[in-house]
Amino acid sequence: MANHRPERVAELIKQEVSDLLQKEIKDPRIGFVTVTDVEVSGDLRHAKVFVSILNGDKDQTMEGLAATTGFVRREIGKRIRLRHTPEVIFRYDDSIETGTRIFKILKDIKSDETGGIDEE
Repeated sequence: MANHRPERVAELIKQEVSDLLQKEIKDPRIGFVTVTDVEVSGDLRHAKVFVSILNGDKDQTMEGLAATTGFVRREIGKRIRLRHTPEVIFRYDDSIETGTRIFKILKDIKSDETGGIDEE
């Protein structure tokens, strides 16, 4: 039987961090940030929070997020009952940008094949 607890905890952390970013964290360096995924270690002691950043300086936003890790960890500890509150690590997720770039390339290829006529 597979242990699904890390997945369930990851989903709870994703919800709570999203809520914190939207309602609680007021750092001006942090613009529009979306939590795309959370990976929790098997022992529940580490949580990697993957974020995508829209309309902002990536480096500055990641700096702002790094500055909030203590607050985020403390709030997770208050909101989710765990024996040990996981260490929070923010990571930049470029999958949305990569997907957009691939979509544009495929669209360009299709446009070239149809002789420049864009079919929708």
